[in-house]
This record gives sequence, structure tokens and C-alpha cells, in this order.
Amino acid sequence: MEIKQGWLTSARHVPSPNQDKRPEGEVPSLLIVHNISLPPGKFGGPYIDQLFTNTLSEQDDPFFSEIAGLRVSAHCLIRRDGEIVQYVPFTERAWHAGISLYKGREKCNDFSIGIELEGTDECDFTQQQYQQLVKITQSLIALYPAIEENITGHSDVAPNRKTDPGPHFDWAYFRSLLTK
Repeated sequence: MEIKQGWLTSARHVPSPNQDKRPEGEVPSLLIVHNISLPPGKFGGPYIDQLFTNTLSEQDDPFFSEIAGLRVSAHCLIRRDGEIVQYVPFTERAWHAGISLYKGREKCNDFSIGIELEGTDECDFTQQQYQQLVKITQSLIALYPAIEENITGHSDVAPNRKTDPGPHFDWAYFRSLLTK
């Protein structure tokens, strides 16, 4: 996949205001895999885009009143059908990891890229999602080689707070595809 000025050229671009500059001299060296569904357990629809662009309407679902005030984003979302949506260029800091720690380093947003998979802790991810995640990851490794040895889940950088990408994300399968 081609990346120009931090953007995947093949992705649908929905710029999020929930981003800022990385610390001076910081380049991505970590990839964090997440899962998300809005409303919880439901797929499709405009709600993830709305969450990441601060346009989520509390009236659309009772759950949304709990999250409507959040200011969060990720670099990319991979939908169930494999569509890639990019919200933040890889060169910038997306607000996806929150309070986090990886190999002794805090504030993972400073040095990571966050990719959301549309899904839950309770269901398998699709073949299209794995294929797209592999393609994005390979492109990122070509730009930021340190990522190759630093790919983890949100649950690993925020273990007492987060569970995603969850038990249905097949790490062994993903890594086998990555090395082909």
C-alpha cells in the first residue's frame, strides 16, 4: 500500500481533530491493534467516523451518552468488509492508547500507530481484515522498521483498563501472514 505524506492513498480519508504533533524527533516505533464497534456489538453505520470526528449524537443510541464527550481517534479503522478508513496521518499523534506503558515507556501515543479493527472481544475477525492489516503493517514497517519488532494489542499497553483486540484476534495467524 502506498503512503504519501502520512496518508494511505487507497484509504477513505476522514480527518479527525483528535490529533496533534508527536514530540520533537519522535517517529513511530510501535503498532497497537484495537477493536471497536458502535453501538457495542453492532457493525457498519457511521458511528465510528462520528466518534473520531466529535460528531456522535447521544440521541442515536443510549450508549452514546457515555462516550459522546470523548476526544479520541486512531490512525486507521479496518471495517469488517476490509474497507480502510484513515483518520490521522501516521506522521501525527492519534489519541488512541490513553494511559499506557510499553517496554518501560509511558504515553504510547507519542511513538505508536493505532489501528482499529471493527469487531468485539466476542467474535472472530474477518479474512479481509487480516489481509488489510497485513498490507498496512508491511507498508508501515517499510517506513518505520522498528515497528517490525513492536506490534501489540491495546490490552498489552493498558492491561488493567483494556481487553482489545481480544481473545478472538489470532496473533499467530496474523504473524504468519506478515512473514509470507
